[in-house]
Amino acid sequence: MEGHIPVLKKPILEAFRNVSGLLLDGTFGGGGHTEALLEQNSSLNVTGLDVDPEAQVRAESLKQQFPRRFEFYPLNFSELEQLHKTFDGVLLDLGVSSFQLDNADRGFSFIKEGPLDMRMNPNSGIPASHFLKTATSEELTKAIRDYGEEPHWKFVVKSILNARETETWETTTEFVAFLLENTPLMHSKKRGIHPATRVFQGIRIAVNDELNHLEKGLTAAFNALNKAGILAVISFHSLEDRIVKQHFYEWCGRSTNRLDEQPRQLKTISAELLARKPIVATDEEVRVNPRARSAKLRILRKL
Repeated sequence: MEGHIPVLKKPILEAFRNVSGLLLDGTFGGGGHTEALLEQNSSLNVTGLDVDPEAQVRAESLKQQFPRRFEFYPLNFSELEQLHKTFDGVLLDLGVSSFQLDNADRGFSFIKEGPLDMRMNPNSGIPASHFLKTATSEELTKAIRDYGEEPHWKFVVKSILNARETETWETTTEFVAFLLENTPLMHSKKRGIHPATRVFQGIRIAVNDELNHLEKGLTAAFNALNKAGILAVISFHSLEDRIVKQHFYEWCGRSTNRLDEQPRQLKTISAELLARKPIVATDEEVRVNPRARSAKLRILRKL
């Protein structure tokens, strides 16, 4: 797709090079991976899923380009069982797409002014502004401490709870200004990240229930794979990657109490890892596409 740079494009093309039949792109987004895969392999058909209405618009142009080889459904990948299909390959590119980040009206970016929304599907659920006004202390803590991994979560949660009776955060810039006044900045400056980064991440994950969708969607994707099918998952932060790694290790008959320990072999083996360590972007790709810096790709084959 024009203007869209799919992350880890080369290793994705290599992972599915010998796959023919039907492939599921469970997170269609900008359509860059799907387009490249269809161009690479004329014997491959792709089914795309995405709940974002804007992704559906982009999918229409790809349908015109590949009228017999591409179809699209407005579903979350956690709902793929509704398709009643099996696949020879499944690709999941998690997180927020470049189109969503670059469109200020979607409210994902703390750099651009727009409505404080953050929903993957703006026609469903509640926007981030409403979440901040109505979430309980426990819900805010889960979002900011657990999902955002914000070191100063207590301070931020308390500040939000104390201020929301008089403050209204309808735009991204209003909420960022509040965070800049109420979040200690030293840890962010040392790490070289914007102080709103982790808070925005946590709220976005909570608003979209992303980790629950990931848990359910990974299992559904693996169950929908044909024998010798390939599952490839790109994650962008430790919470996603931890869930993906745990599922991959379980299917490959490996277990570890801590992710940094040497995994031990178990009896049940239903898949094999095709890459012992996660594949990351090259320095050249990061230079061209800085958003690839945190991407991790894990690949397995179903036995």
